[in-house]
Amino acid sequence: MTEERTGDGGGRAFRRVSEELRSRMADGTYPRRSFLPSQRDLAEEFGVSRDTVQRVLRELSNEGWIESRQGSGSRVIKNQRIQSSSAKATRSHRGVTLAPLISEAFEQPEVTLDVYTLTSESLDAHIRLQAERIRGGFIRPRRIALRMLLPSASLPLPYPRAMDDKDADLLRDRLHAITRRHTESLRGVLAELRTEDLVPDVDVQIRHAPLTPAFKLYVINEAEVLFGTYEVIERPVLLESGEEIRALDVLGLGSTLTHHVRDADPDSPGSVFATSMQAWFESVWTLLAE
Repeated sequence: MTEERTGDGGGRAFRRVSEELRSRMADGTYPRRSFLPSQRDLAEEFGVSRDTVQRVLRELSNEGWIESRQGSGSRVIKNQRIQSSSAKATRSHRGVTLAPLISEAFEQPEVTLDVYTLTSESLDAHIRLQAERIRGGFIRPRRIALRMLLPSASLPLPYPRAMDDKDADLLRDRLHAITRRHTESLRGVLAELRTEDLVPDVDVQIRHAPLTPAFKLYVINEAEVLFGTYEVIERPVLLESGEEIRALDVLGLGSTLTHHVRDADPDSPGSVFATSMQAWFESVWTLLAE
């Protein structure tokens, strides 16, 4: 009998199932327009109750990942889309999601990631997928260097914002809990790769900036940049207790990213944008070190 079924309230099980389903949609296991397994099959696979599965599906629906119709199941309707800014990028990455670009980066001997984001939730999902590839012997990077900028925990953010002021603390605590959980997961999974002698050199640095993220930014191997603005929407936010709160929130997972490649022409649109965004990241990173 699982922990979830013996009375811990399903909190850990809820997170485990929701994060795994997001990962599968992000990496294409469940592609857009495909159907998720039935609630019964998901409950059986994860060893959880149907109630937990239903709460997870409700959250994924609220976030715009899936649409659920009685009698028809749950269909994937949205994933992370990338638009390319150059002919080279269009030829090589037309219609792809973030997952293949991260996968390509990890196939290099040295992996460098400079990331500016709100919570690190989506990055955690992709890094854990690459860790499994490394453990399986499919890829063998010698060095992984991650620098991540997150908003300061003391910074009053404009979102998520509860429509009812009495729920403000609940949403703030939820955001901080998500950030802590995924940051700890990132540190842990990368540290394990080093201690298991799978990746000789691992360097993870995280700094907190007094900035409200209006966009997310990935600088990959100093050559490619993914950039996307956060879209503010009104939606129900599902707490682990099962309570729903109406809020103004942003969705990073599922947002459209633009893909910019630094090429041989320093004046090309892709090169100019990639260079400017990397310089922006470096300037903020350096400022926070002073």
